[in-house]
Amino acid sequence: MSRNLLSLGLLCLTITASLPAVAQQRQILVFAAASLTETVQELSTAYEKAAQVTVKSSLDSSSVLARQIEAGAPADVFFSADTAWMDYLQSRNLIKPGSRKDLLGNSLVLVAPAQSQIQLKIAPHFPLLAALGDGRLATGDPDSVPSGRYARSALAKLGVWDEIAPRLARAENVRVALLYVTRGEAPLGIVYASDALADKGVRVVDTFPADTHEPIVYPIALTQSAQSQAAGFVAYLTSPQGQAIFVKHGFTVLTQ
Repeated sequence: MSRNLLSLGLLCLTITASLPAVAQQRQILVFAAASLTETVQELSTAYEKAAQVTVKSSLDSSSVLARQIEAGAPADVFFSADTAWMDYLQSRNLIKPGSRKDLLGNSLVLVAPAQSQIQLKIAPHFPLLAALGDGRLATGDPDSVPSGRYARSALAKLGVWDEIAPRLARAENVRVALLYVTRGEAPLGIVYASDALADKGVRVVDTFPADTHEPIVYPIALTQSAQSQAAGFVAYLTSPQGQAIFVKHGFTVLTQ
């Protein structure tokens, strides 16, 4: 009898010792563009309930996240705010072949603090510099951040980039640029329409015409080191439930 009890005790210890490893296998890490912050958080919560998988996220500029993955960060999913940084990882064989999808679209908008009285109509050679007064235009750093690159393209197409370039407040990601405007540290900023929707501290002054910049596309892919359960999370994003959450947060769902 005592021998049976001892065997049972050893079995229980073995099972208990293995639980942390199992739990760890049921967790995935998503690297996503900062503009997806609230959206990824809501999607993660919904998926956790449906699939019993813990979803952790790291949210920053696509450029920062891509370089972290290149350096060996253990991400399972990369969700970029532009195709360039996904191309960057793909060219280095750091995403799984066949897993890449162009999932979302967005719009580029000019925003001001909610209480601001600034009125502008975006058009060729519009008086953006005059509207700034002594302030600066907040946007992502055009040298690396997707929102900043879209902004530079749009302003160049409209013929105002050269005069505006010295007056930029170059943010490390689009949400930092949004914060500059919300706090009144910048009188105007260029962000995504989804960002403006997420922050009641700003208002949209006008939307940049789509033909002033390349299409804003959010691709998603599994990394080469992705755990098997990460594919289920990506599939959930393309489901009707996932698509409804994207639309709720101001994104356009691209045709699959």
